[in-house]
Amino acid sequence: MEPIMAIVVGLLYAAAIYMMLRRSIVKLVIGLMLISNAANLLIFTSAGMTRGGPPLIPEGAVLPEGVIADPLPQALILTAIVIAFGVLAFAVVLIHRAYNILRTDNLDQMKDTDT
Repeated sequence: MEPIMAIVVGLLYAAAIYMMLRRSIVKLVIGLMLISNAANLLIFTSAGMTRGGPPLIPEGAVLPEGVIADPLPQALILTAIVIAFGVLAFAVVLIHRAYNILRTDNLDQMKDTDT
């Protein structure tokens, strides 16, 4: 399963970079979303694709019983999802404001700051 996930991560990074190199600011934000999702999937895949129970230690035991899931990558990904959503919301508001002022979403036409 890890080789398939590595290919998916690579495709997501490739699509994100392609979208970020386009001239439209909307495509730039789509690329930003894709690169954020690719980074989350990379963290998830690098932590290992093992199916396990919650990391709870039964009463009176020293170690958890059976195979457990690592909670650290899950916490990192959850934090990254929240941060990415905040950045996306800010970018959408910024794009909306820039489009209302300049009436274009072309990054080459947004170079003029005297508007």
